[in-house]
Amino acid sequence: MGKHFQILKLDATDSTNLYLRGLLQSENPSEYTVVVTDEQLKGRGQMGTVWQSDKGKNLTFSVLKKFDSLHVQHQFVLNIAISLGICDVLSECFLPNVKVKWPNDIMSGSMKVCGILIENVLKGPFINHSIIGIGLNVNQTDFEALGKASSLKKITGQHFNLDELLHKILERLRFYLESIEANTVAQLVPAYESMLFRKDKPSTFRDPLDNNFMGYIRNVSPSGKLVVELEDKVFKEFDLKEITLLY
Repeated sequence: MGKHFQILKLDATDSTNLYLRGLLQSENPSEYTVVVTDEQLKGRGQMGTVWQSDKGKNLTFSVLKKFDSLHVQHQFVLNIAISLGICDVLSECFLPNVKVKWPNDIMSGSMKVCGILIENVLKGPFINHSIIGIGLNVNQTDFEALGKASSLKKITGQHFNLDELLHKILERLRFYLESIEANTVAQLVPAYESMLFRKDKPSTFRDPLDNNFMGYIRNVSPSGKLVVELEDKVFKEFDLKEITLLY
């Protein structure tokens, strides 16, 4: 199987991504070092949102991946690889209607079950390494404050062994990550696009000025931007910070 995962288990930490970043500064952890915690005290989602999680019921972990020649222009292949890996495993767990809510959430139907936070460290125009943070709701069933959140147990009725599930996800992520430098976004995009949440459905978006507008998600550009069809057959590409998909 090639390289082994080095798994560090913590009772609690501020954030597994931060912990892994600290390790990188103090020592030279091997590729596929994984930091897992029972409780994340300051979990962050994309753009500073807080990730809420009950202790010991979910999977909160970060994975270190090093690269030789992944150009920053192709960094969206990482999002695609991670999303596809997680979606594969969740579908195997009989989670219905698994979709990717661009760019970093995994959905089952209209409920969010997983968030991804990828932090890339650059060396010139190349990505030297990435810290891939994943928060997956597994056995938690109460999400009172989060209307659109759910979990594997809440949706399927099954209780999951966290260690087994973690290993399944890691193996699947490795499968996609091992070939990533050989693949362009264009090669990986068709599989990703077929998983896109609300693709080709009338959807409401919000721009940074808090204006809402309607459009249809059509596809993803080679650089990972979301291509939305607006009125009068106008197609527009949006970057991560330029658009929020409401529903």
